[in-house]
Amino acid sequence: MLQLEKLQKKYGSFTALDIDSFVIDDGIVWLQGENGSGKTTLLKTIAGLLPFKGDIVFNKQYSLSKQRQQFLQLVNYGETEPLYPGFLTGKELVKLYCHAKRGSIQQSEELLRRLHVFEAYHKPVATYSSGMVKKLSLVLAFTGSPKWILLDEPLVAVDAASVETVCDIIKHKHAQEGVSFLITSHQAFYAGQLAFTASLLATAHTIKPLGA
Repeated sequence: MLQLEKLQKKYGSFTALDIDSFVIDDGIVWLQGENGSGKTTLLKTIAGLLPFKGDIVFNKQYSLSKQRQQFLQLVNYGETEPLYPGFLTGKELVKLYCHAKRGSIQQSEELLRRLHVFEAYHKPVATYSSGMVKKLSLVLAFTGSPKWILLDEPLVAVDAASVETVCDIIKHKHAQEGVSFLITSHQAFYAGQLAFTASLLATAHTIKPLGA
């Protein structure tokens, strides 16, 4: 469970988020909304990448503002259009993330094989296509033992064959490892690809259950 408490995020005088109180229950949650509705800002805020007012608490136990290190060990983030230093290889990025998130290099390498990126593992990221960079970023988001994984448009630039693999990984991590997901996507999921436990709508600087 993620509890948002008096969460406010501004860019100068513009209010991007203003959430008095909201609980995101464990599960596979689809966050929908128009462009500019605050979806990415919300994910980056929960991931600890943006300064904000208020607080975010995991399972009534770890506060992002008070126990930042413990909180961030439990929350991973994959962004829409990831950017990495072009001179780093995929292997170097995996080693870095596994060190930071206490993850298994072997498991990350296996996911890269499943997504057909391992052939470029030892090459600089500058040589990767946009789809390969996206797949690498998803593997990095799956690193370690997170309780929540935030995925911003995870299907963007991913080929059709790999979409099924990404969905299978998400379903496995939820069912077998108890990982919850907060996912934004403008692309529709086909029946059976993912079984969302809840759908939320980002609108008017806040979020609410879809249809509420």
